[in-house]
Amino acid sequence: MTTEIFPNRQLYQFGYCAVFVKGVAPAELLARVGGEGLHPVTLTRTESALIEALGEDIDEDDVPEVDLDQLQDSGVLAEDGPLLRSGEHEGWAFVIEPEGSYLAADDILTSVSQGTVALCLRDSESGSSWISYAQDGEILSSFDPLFPDSDYGTRPEALEQLTGHMAAIRSGDRAEAYENAVRAIQQRLQCTVPTEADESRLLTIKIEDGY
Repeated sequence: MTTEIFPNRQLYQFGYCAVFVKGVAPAELLARVGGEGLHPVTLTRTESALIEALGEDIDEDDVPEVDLDQLQDSGVLAEDGPLLRSGEHEGWAFVIEPEGSYLAADDILTSVSQGTVALCLRDSESGSSWISYAQDGEILSSFDPLFPDSDYGTRPEALEQLTGHMAAIRSGDRAEAYENAVRAIQQRLQCTVPTEADESRLLTIKIEDGY
């Protein structure tokens, strides 16, 4: 998969779900997806992957720059639930969930888009993908890029008028429909995020029993 879109399978080989929201801070975005009373910690992508793999068996040698007591207090070491990391780039906040589908829920998208706009991208390990776009709590477009004419949003034409993603899909190979659609949408919405933005320490939470 090309690395011209973010996230991509070279970074998240088992799939991912990501949400981009315009004009909110990462802490606010995490509160919208996880509720109040959270205690985020800052983790790199590598550290978060180790924590997911090792759980409570992790020790100081595994993540020498992380306070283990803070990890425990934050709830990030909980056995089950989505691990979410959030950052920002040029006016857009983003939150990434490796592998899971917690962020793909319609109620998450309607919540995070209140008073603004939001884009949700899902690329699953099975090879299926989905794109949704919402504005002020209303999901305008929601579709599988392989079947773009079957859109479950309330006003699919709104996203097409903004981004021209249908033309991008139809002008390329069907196998690249997701990448072509995402590239067109992100470029027109100006929510393109470089890979480097996900490499540094980002605010991280875990929604215990979120699945």
